[in-house]
Amino acid sequence: MSRYMSSRFSALEAYVPGEQPQDRQYIKLNTNESPFPPSPQVIAAVNSSQVEKLNLYPDPDCRGLRKKLAEYYNVGEENVFLSNGSDDVLNFAFMAFCDGQHPVAFPDISYGFYPVYAKLHNLPAREIPLNPGFILNPDDYCGLGCTIVLANPNAPSGRAIPPEEIGKILESNPDNVVVVDEAYVDFGARSCVELIQSHDNLLVCMTFSKSRSLAGGRLGFALGDARLIDDLNRLKFSTNPYSINRLTLVAAEATLDSQDYYRQNCQAIMENRSYTVEALDKLGFTTIPSLANFIFTRCPKMDGITLYHKLKERGILVRCWDKPALRDYVRVTIGSREQMDAFLSQIQAIMKEKG
Repeated sequence: MSRYMSSRFSALEAYVPGEQPQDRQYIKLNTNESPFPPSPQVIAAVNSSQVEKLNLYPDPDCRGLRKKLAEYYNVGEENVFLSNGSDDVLNFAFMAFCDGQHPVAFPDISYGFYPVYAKLHNLPAREIPLNPGFILNPDDYCGLGCTIVLANPNAPSGRAIPPEEIGKILESNPDNVVVVDEAYVDFGARSCVELIQSHDNLLVCMTFSKSRSLAGGRLGFALGDARLIDDLNRLKFSTNPYSINRLTLVAAEATLDSQDYYRQNCQAIMENRSYTVEALDKLGFTTIPSLANFIFTRCPKMDGITLYHKLKERGILVRCWDKPALRDYVRVTIGSREQMDAFLSQIQAIMKEKG
């Protein structure tokens, strides 16, 4: 850190994204990207005529895309907020709904950006322990009287709770915003978007990165009461009103016009998830039940960091953590059947080496 850096950030530990090594060709099962490309409609939409318009600013109100998202999720256009990836949306939510009088609470094992945002904005934060097995107890969040942020499904476990439990949390915290991060909801979990109509303190965050194959396009959105959306837009338009580029807007609209393609991809990933878990079970692995596009699994013969290094040597990337509660596990993104077969083949080879 330079001597010019503000002392406000001297203790800040930045979020560490999944590695993107360039030294060789890897099978990437470490960052929860989709193994499938965007739909043919998206590829056709992002054409040379659209590139020629890059000399012009994009629509800061994202009107065409907001309209399509509102129709898809059966909400009003005033209930939709868009920005540059769901991380950007979450950052605005921490800024808008948390301060010294409104602390933030989130699970102690969850998306690693939550504590980073809390420290970035100098917020009082409560990290609430999960139960054994990485199980979230909704009762722990009832009546907290602070802003609550929950990833559902959670990461890195992949576990999810039903909307009914989210409803109890909302009803017991009527004067505080509950942010539900549904980045992985399209892989078998149930969304709580329907609760927006009856709970003005609910903000649901989603992304185009996972189930919609647009991680490189950087697009996230939130759905909620119009007043919450106004709060977020006030911050966005006070920082970067043009945060979504023209090509991403075009690609996203085409994505929503080809939902059958993405539903089929999600179904394939769910089938590959079951296939992979079944194969790992036969090898003695312990895998947490997942409703996300990844699994959190433990090898019976080595810790997660060791397994991560052995797989990387063989050209496969997974994710591990050097934290006591997590170090026995690796998180494995579910890819195509060919990718999962390659992963399982290397797992079998590693297990054979260990006798």
